[in-house]
Amino acid sequence: MKVTENSRQAQRKAAMAVLAHSEPAEISGRLSAIELPDHENLREPENGLVMVRGRIGGDGAAFNLGEATVSRAAVRLSTGEIGFGYTLGRDGAKAQMIALCDAMVQSGQYAGLIETKVIAPLRAAMAAKRDRRSAEAAATRVDFYTLVRGEG
Repeated sequence: MKVTENSRQAQRKAAMAVLAHSEPAEISGRLSAIELPDHENLREPENGLVMVRGRIGGDGAAFNLGEATVSRAAVRLSTGEIGFGYTLGRDGAKAQMIALCDAMVQSGQYAGLIETKVIAPLRAAMAAKRDRRSAEAAATRVDFYTLVRGEG
């Protein structure tokens, strides 16, 4: 039982990472291709601030770096699953789409559909973009080498 709960949480976490890094138009386009379940907004999209903390060198004493704007929303499916969506910036619509996807990932009825039609294509697009950027950076790489002279 514990393994199943851990794997569900890992799947949910992975889905939220993909959605948070995707463009709102990409998420919207993927969601429009499927039939969305009945749902209600528990928390309308709203904007706020969070304190961003940092550490010098990754292991130094924590300090307050500054504030960042975030948007959040909460959605409940008619079957009872509750999803939460958070995103950096002032994009309430994106936070609401993330919340809807979060609720659907938790649903036994919609989890497979949302994974194959929304999450997997977004993940593949992110990987392709990352690979393209890596290839562009590799094309500009310069290899330096030193020749050892026979003198001395």
